[in-house]
Amino acid sequence: MSKISIRETHKFSVDQLKDLFLSVGWSSGHYPDRLVVAMRNFEAVYAAWNGDLLVGLICAMDDGSMTAYVHYLLVRPEYHGTGIGKELVQKVKDRYANYLRIVVVAYDSEIGFYENCGFERAAGASAMFITDLWT
Repeated sequence: MSKISIRETHKFSVDQLKDLFLSVGWSSGHYPDRLVVAMRNFEAVYAAWNGDLLVGLICAMDDGSMTAYVHYLLVRPEYHGTGIGKELVQKVKDRYANYLRIVVVAYDSEIGFYENCGFERAAGASAMFITDLWT
């Protein structure tokens, strides 16, 4: 494996986003044109690259002062366990270090990962969201 580089960017090709999102089985990969627009509109986007291959991505939005929200964090399955996800999370934590909170909505299977990155589960918190609006 080549050296992984991480950089902030909002520019991706349709194919780069489609391939990354579908590699982890996310249905939003079927809407790569919309993903390109979404990436341009997030306040913070950090991407992990192995050469020209997009291998990971984290996106966050914020209110400009108090709260930042991690919306996407994904890493190609063949790169799981390499530390890329933790490094991407750290980029967001560094960027929003002066905010009061960084909010992550996580599935049960992801909670351990985020706890290992220094996050704590909020007491009594639950997330609600609608999925597959376009199917």
